Amino acid sequence: MTLWILSLGWLALINLVTFQVWAADKRRAIRRERRVPEATLLRLCWLGGWPAAGLSMRMFRHKSVKRDFKRKFNGIVWFHVLGMVGTIIAFQTF
Repeated sequence: MTLWILSLGWLALINLVTFQVWAADKRRAIRRERRVPEATLLRLCWLGGWPAAGLSMRMFRHKSVKRDFKRKFNGIVWFHVLGMVGTIIAFQTF
């Protein structure tokens, strides 16, 4: 039970941070200021912030055209989704 609460807390926090970082990067892009590195944006996705990143892509129209970035982002999403499906299947066998 505690692990589930910690996991949900982590996901809420990392998605909030991810959304804020993507919004800040979009602002910086508009102002032609120094940007957040793509590696940092992708790292936030790996850490579980991919739902907020996907929402940010749509809301801010940010990083939605770069094919290489979208390919990496989609790979991260698929990795997480397949991991969740695998975990659900594994727990149903008990």
